[in-house]
Amino acid sequence: MDVDPARKKMLLLFAAALAVVSLMFFLPAGTLDYWQAWAYMAIVFVPASLVILYFLNKDPEFLERRMRTREKEAKQQLVVKLAGALFLIGFLIPGLDRRFGWSSVPPGLVIAADAAVLLSYFLVFLVFRENSYAGRTVEVEKGQKVISTGPYSAIRHPMYLGMITMYVATPIALGSYVALPVFLLIVPPMILRILNEEEVLRRELAGYAEYCGKIRYRLIPFVW
Repeated sequence: MDVDPARKKMLLLFAAALAVVSLMFFLPAGTLDYWQAWAYMAIVFVPASLVILYFLNKDPEFLERRMRTREKEAKQQLVVKLAGALFLIGFLIPGLDRRFGWSSVPPGLVIAADAAVLLSYFLVFLVFRENSYAGRTVEVEKGQKVISTGPYSAIRHPMYLGMITMYVATPIALGSYVALPVFLLIVPPMILRILNEEEVLRRELAGYAEYCGKIRYRLIPFVW
């Protein structure tokens, strides 16, 4: 039986991501005896597989948008490069931390961080379900409309709130205090991304300026 091309592509990307992340954790650690990494991969990849299956059936066009990675905005290209470099460094450090014993994160704190990662991912899923145009790149497509329901009724960028929370919780979930500063450095590029994205949306998406007038806060209610 032939496999749908979209499903085949998503399966290959999922398998590649799982393989790469596994190598980034266990090679630096020098061991498979790294329970924090196993737990982290479970809470990330199991829900991710369910989300992919959901959108393959409900909204395959959304998944197609999420697979686009080429940014048109020069500022976004810079943000992607900075964040990519920090991700690479950040995901390699916990394994080295496991190998050399730099950190001693209590199991209870690791589990709490895992819970934060899972809840953050659930928030991102709610955003995806609410906004079919929540692509990976910053652009406005034909037919795109302002979304003001669901998580968007509280803040203007709920996806980024989920992602930033996930990034900050990740090093603790992996049992590494040493990696935390690197992941915190991802936050400023994300802020720059939000500000540039708003410039694009105000300029190109009809009704977005009015939406900003109604929903005051970008990321954290009553703060910013």
